[in-house]
Amino acid sequence: MLLHLIKLAVRVEDLDELRRIQAQRLQTHGHAFHITRAVPKRAEELLSGGSIYWVIKGLVTGRQPILAIEDFLDEEGVRRCRLVLDPNLVEVERRPCKAFQGWRYLAGKDAPLDRIAGQEEPPPEMAAELRRLGLW
Repeated sequence: MLLHLIKLAVRVEDLDELRRIQAQRLQTHGHAFHITRAVPKRAEELLSGGSIYWVIKGLVTGRQPILAIEDFLDEEGVRRCRLVLDPNLVEVERRPCKAFQGWRYLAGKDAPLDRIAGQEEPPPEMAAELRRLGLW
């Protein structure tokens, strides 16, 4: 069974900003990544095709395939986890998501589908109403 992670992109305004952040990390460190405190216990499953799904402003908006999971000690000697990510962010069909702390596992069958290239978003008022109804 395919397994993913879902995570809030805190203080990120939109997918373009997340793209800029990841591009800067790629340029500075040689890879796109996200640092978290907890190491996923189901790392092997995540590395078999899993992605991290990003929640931006209450909506699942995009995903990045997880390439590696690295356990390390930070400069203060605290155990951390680096999720090495594919630098390409894939847009997904937007879906509302309530706030939570940390990350959560997301079963492949529950993950939003990738967005079709060229698919247009509805006007902002309609999108807000569709989100309110849980339809988009």
